Amino acid sequence: MSDDLWGTDRLDLSAYLERIGVTEPPGPSREALEEIYDAHLRTFTFDNIDVLLEQHPGVDLLDVQAKFAGRGRGGYCFEHGTLLAAVLDRLGFAVERRLARVGPDPTAAGRTHLVVVIDLDGERLLVDPGFGLSLWRPIPLVDGAVDEVRGIGYRVRRGEHGWALERAKDDGWELMHTHDEALVVPSDVALGHHYTSTHPTVHFRHRLITTKLLGDRHVSLTHNTVTIRREGEETEHREIGIDEAMGYLEELAVPLTDDERARLRARLESLD
Repeated sequence: MSDDLWGTDRLDLSAYLERIGVTEPPGPSREALEEIYDAHLRTFTFDNIDVLLEQHPGVDLLDVQAKFAGRGRGGYCFEHGTLLAAVLDRLGFAVERRLARVGPDPTAAGRTHLVVVIDLDGERLLVDPGFGLSLWRPIPLVDGAVDEVRGIGYRVRRGEHGWALERAKDDGWELMHTHDEALVVPSDVALGHHYTSTHPTVHFRHRLITTKLLGDRHVSLTHNTVTIRREGEETEHREIGIDEAMGYLEELAVPLTDDERARLRARLESLD
């Protein structure tokens, strides 16, 4: 599909690369892909803050670019996927956007998650920057492919409903999402975002969800819990109050204006 459809020529590639601290690579390579992906995860949070504040700018590339590369903010899958797909396209990678169904039953969920597939020298790689505790490096899109990063295992399976991404849990595998190979166009992403950010039953409207990969740990934050994972150590999970939640947002370097912080705090205090 021509990326003219996605308007990737509008991307300020230099601003993005400066924000994540990566030098433009000479061409597409596995090394360059992994470097950019890792830097992206360490720079931008996965979060639903703008949904809670009812101020989401939308998922057009220019809006996402202004929010991420301009402000240093993060967002959720439709934003991460839109931006990273455009970046990789501009860097010469063969990029395909795909929509996924989240949860253990792919027949019971809408296509409300955006992933990116890269074709590099004949090998397809799944890239998933916008799913909280998701892939920490690209994984081959091959049935049965297994990868372990920082103590967490991932597996790809080809099944009846498409490509399943699973995460190791206890003695088995937990299904994260399943994506298909149907055509995806910008209006599909806009519709998925609209549902995910406005439908009254969607969990993004009823709890804070913020995650980020830091130097030595991965932090998952809600308005009343924090989960910290360090390789080789037992996972820390505990309840927290609003003051501590707001403090973690500072630790995760989420750039909020004074007005946004005040409104977010009031919103979190209203949540169950």
